[in-house]
Amino acid sequence: MVASGRSGPPTLEEVAALAGVGRGTVSRVVNNAPGVKEATRLLVQQAIAQLGYVPNRAARALAGSRSDAVALVIPESARRFFTEPFFSDIVHGVTAGLADTDMQLLLTLVRGDKERQRFVQYARAGRVDGVLLVSVHDSEPLPDMLAELEVPTVLSGRRRSDESVSYVDSDNVGGARAAVRHLAETGRRAIATIAGPLDMYGAQCRLRGYQEAMREAFGEVDPAYTAQGDFTEESGRRATEELLERHPGLDAVFAASDVMAAGALQVLRAAGRRVPEDVAVVGFDDSPIAQHTDPPLTTVRQPVEEMGRAMARVLLESIDDRNKAAAWRHVILRTELVKRAST
Repeated sequence: MVASGRSGPPTLEEVAALAGVGRGTVSRVVNNAPGVKEATRLLVQQAIAQLGYVPNRAARALAGSRSDAVALVIPESARRFFTEPFFSDIVHGVTAGLADTDMQLLLTLVRGDKERQRFVQYARAGRVDGVLLVSVHDSEPLPDMLAELEVPTVLSGRRRSDESVSYVDSDNVGGARAAVRHLAETGRRAIATIAGPLDMYGAQCRLRGYQEAMREAFGEVDPAYTAQGDFTEESGRRATEELLERHPGLDAVFAASDVMAAGALQVLRAAGRRVPEDVAVVGFDDSPIAQHTDPPLTTVRQPVEEMGRAMARVLLESIDDRNKAAAWRHVILRTELVKRAST
């Protein structure tokens, strides 16, 4: 039963609750998508009629034409955005992908629930035709909120393996596996890793790639050789100090980002460990920082600018197809191991 004192138009969640189904089922019924039993479809249609629910697609059609603007939304702090090369490379790629269009690119940092709600209201008002979301953690509700509004959305990376929103990602598992295989093939045996934040699916995949390669090379994985970071340089320093304290004899470190690897190099130098003679180091991203560390960093290249261009392309396709109930688009780009002096 929906409360009589509610404010605002009925939502997709309320339809789902009244019909006793999931929100995805309601979305499929609204979009005339296959895969819904006739009895379930009838229940949803009855709930829609009872609540007076109007799909947002129809509301947008009544509202008028396109805005010719897309938003690049980054749910991170300004400090991370301006200090980590990954974000500038994504922006370059997205800008290139939109260069031949009339689309205006709007950059928005979302750092909490208040800013998230403000952006949702902005999108609900039809001020953007689509949204590009970068650096999304697994608990981030914004993609689902935008899906309810039926705003075309593309993620950089995924929140989970069964992501239900269009995304462009890189082969994080394969890249990490190649990095650790390289270390094993060069004779390293005590190989540690600095993992990224495990509430991000990409970081989970890089850790999984490390674990798969260690099992392949040595038959087992010792969890004590894993330290936790958050993709910042300071976390790379802290994690390396922790690993050296646990395992003074470690001879290799695979860091899940170049920025964390740069922090690792600083700690190893301060501890009197030569790189690569005593400890080899591999990063991930092939960001500009990798070429300017001492020594230059072996790393896994993920094509970040290409990811940005692909995100823009997928979003433009989704905007053009928004009235066709088009399928979600999932794109995974290859990674490549770039060998430099740190190994």
